[in-house]
Amino acid sequence: MRLRKISGAVVRRLPLYLRVLEDATRDGDKELMSSQELGERAGVSPALVRKDLAWFGEFGKQGVGYDVNNLKAELRRILHLDRDIPIAIVGVGSLGHALARYFRRRHAADPGFHLNIVALFDQDPEKQGEVIDGLAVESPEMIDARTKELGLRMAIIAVPAEAAQEVVDRCVAAGIRLLLNFAPVKLTVPDGVHMVNADVSLELQRLAYYLRD
Repeated sequence: MRLRKISGAVVRRLPLYLRVLEDATRDGDKELMSSQELGERAGVSPALVRKDLAWFGEFGKQGVGYDVNNLKAELRRILHLDRDIPIAIVGVGSLGHALARYFRRRHAADPGFHLNIVALFDQDPEKQGEVIDGLAVESPEMIDARTKELGLRMAIIAVPAEAAQEVVDRCVAAGIRLLLNFAPVKLTVPDGVHMVNADVSLELQRLAYYLRD
């Protein structure tokens, strides 16, 4: 199938295009946008915009551009962001706590935001029972039950490095196949599980290279 040939690089750019379109409609009644403008705002060439979007259909008209609202709706559909996605956070230290509050509040305030944090887990007994924006923290032993009950599709891993592989294994065993990992450690997952690593300290170290005295 054609969709199987789509690279991860293309998928990573789609949310950028969606953000540009959302910003454009948020700032005013923007109805049309050319590939030139979309590319400039997203930081890529207009040719790459057209090539990326062509994988999924014909959305623009030559000499006219893209209908902003239509393309926005199509990108949400392609990214499965046109419906609620139930997500768990495992590890509610400072980072997990902040992520839970941000996503819970944004989901409540923005009808078009469908990344929905519905479960929180932490191994620390002192944190279990804490309520964060209406959601109680539970033991990781409840991951399997909550995955079945809530239909969890994604999990954010925000635990210390030494606990991360065990947590990932537990999530995978429960049926969660999409993972965002903040633990600064290399983890292994079986085929069919997609994991993205977000190492803030590593990125800051890379950025430090460009310091000039």
